[in-house]
Amino acid sequence: MQIRDLPFADPGVPDVRSGTRLLLWLGRNQLGGQVKALLWGLLLQLGIAGLPLGVGVAVQAVVDRDGGRLALAGGLLVAFGLAIAVGDTMLHRVAVTNWITAAARVQQLLSRKTAELGSVLTRRVAAGEVVSVSTGDVEKIGWFVEALSRFAAAALSLLIVCVGLVVYQPALGIVVAVGVPVLALAVLPLLPRATRRADVQREKAGKATELASDTVAGLRVLRGIGGEELFLGRYRAASQEVRRAAVHSARMWALIAAIQVVLPGILLIVVVAYGARLALDGRITVGELVTVYGAVALTHHPMRNFEEIAMAFSFSRPSAKRAARVLSLTRTTTTTAGAAGEERKATGDLYDPVTGLLAPAGRFTAVVCGDPDVAGRLADRLGGHPAEADPAEQAHTSVLLGGVPLDELPLDAARTAVLVQDKDPVLLSGTLQDLLDVPSSGAVRAEDALAAAQCGDVLDALAQASVDTDGDPMRTRITERGRSLSGGQRQRLALARSLVTDPEVLVLDEPTSAVDSHTESRVADGIARLREGGTTVVLASSPLLLDRADRVVLVHDGQAIAVGTHRELLATEPRYRAVVTRETDEELATASGRLHDIEPGGRPADEIPTDEIRAGELEALEGESA
Repeated sequence: MQIRDLPFADPGVPDVRSGTRLLLWLGRNQLGGQVKALLWGLLLQLGIAGLPLGVGVAVQAVVDRDGGRLALAGGLLVAFGLAIAVGDTMLHRVAVTNWITAAARVQQLLSRKTAELGSVLTRRVAAGEVVSVSTGDVEKIGWFVEALSRFAAAALSLLIVCVGLVVYQPALGIVVAVGVPVLALAVLPLLPRATRRADVQREKAGKATELASDTVAGLRVLRGIGGEELFLGRYRAASQEVRRAAVHSARMWALIAAIQVVLPGILLIVVVAYGARLALDGRITVGELVTVYGAVALTHHPMRNFEEIAMAFSFSRPSAKRAARVLSLTRTTTTTAGAAGEERKATGDLYDPVTGLLAPAGRFTAVVCGDPDVAGRLADRLGGHPAEADPAEQAHTSVLLGGVPLDELPLDAARTAVLVQDKDPVLLSGTLQDLLDVPSSGAVRAEDALAAAQCGDVLDALAQASVDTDGDPMRTRITERGRSLSGGQRQRLALARSLVTDPEVLVLDEPTSAVDSHTESRVADGIARLREGGTTVVLASSPLLLDRADRVVLVHDGQAIAVGTHRELLATEPRYRAVVTRETDEELATASGRLHDIEPGGRPADEIPTDEIRAGELEALEGESA
């Protein structure tokens, strides 16, 4: 795999049972790159380890005044130098490739999971954690995958050096063969503590990142209430905690690094002292002493890979654990898609068996819920994303579209059939033309969608803000999340984007909550006109929207309890009227008591026919309105 071949055609199915298993899975999927890095790493490490041999031969040749051996030593040094140059260059090239491809694979997996879960992702995982996983955690995961092959090359080279020294000079080679494993394993007792401190640092850093993200997202609101200093103080405190945790963690890693320097130095002193005595006794030559000394002195180079792999694993394991947690999330808890399910057509009435809500095909249906949270969960469910924390809803079958469960449809087919716009839609940065360039049926033009969503003032504002687009609002750049626009303008642009898509079923959750009543009335007319013949479900409590709907459904305590037009329900259903007119319980009871005290023709109230009572309620309501 080369960097130019990215992105992957298929990143694969990851092993998300644990963070360690995810790291191993990534390593297996880059086996070719790992083997290349291992071989180039061996060439580099053995080239470095071979330099002392050339120097030792040269020294001994000078002592023996042997010109031929001196030339041989020069040739060895040139060969080892070339090996180092080639090995270092190619190892760096392959290592960077391994790092980037591993990080790219994880990012593709995260992007695929984000597209699969949609807005439900941030309900199950904090937004700050998602940002942390897709940025810093991905880099740490790639670091470990890349460092693994270099560590293997370093370990093999040390083994080869120890065996070679034992064969070359047994007396000193045995000392080195015993000392090197001690050096490699000396830091193991410190790694658990260093890992715990690193975990604390990352946890605090994640919380600080989430706090900063939330503060930036709500900056306009904070300025409105004068809360900038309060949240700035909170972020300062959080950042100081991160700093202290980072210093605490760095002290432990500094101790590990010091051990990696001190212990090889002690081994070198032992080898030099013992070797000098052997040389004085004539048991080894000066050249052999120089060779062994140089080999031991250069063991610090492969030994650094031991420290690095320990750090890489310590930092990447929690990162991989968080990534595995996100990647393990599923769209629904029960998916039984099969070949027969993939052939089904996504068209017809939309029916939710949990609430009993039915949205007939081709009709404009409004849904009234007294609880906004219930409305939000219902919107998610209609889009095929039931709340994972609601086992009662999971026990029922999926939402049906034309009798076909959404869970049994391929994801692309389900997304094409049903589009849900939640109450807080997001506008990505880019031009207005980019914003409206979305997958669609092609039946609705961008101009018609903008007109239906009453975006005329938005277009004027973008035209005035245009600097280098000749006043063309479609080419004017919109800032991240549309922060340069008002809440109502962002909401209407998001509505226009949804209308352009023109799905089989369009679900809108409070699409006009941030606009004034006059604009809301025109938007309601635009939605009804543009979506004529299409299935539209609007969750709202605004009379202006409800009055435009073909049918209105009242959902109370999680169940659809009343169906009719807005005016019919207003006259016949007190609970509906309480939600729509914002009546208090006392006002509702008073109005109901007055109506039940009516005795037309001298009859008791409990003997009055229901139709007459409802007519009396309507007259009373109209009288209050007058």
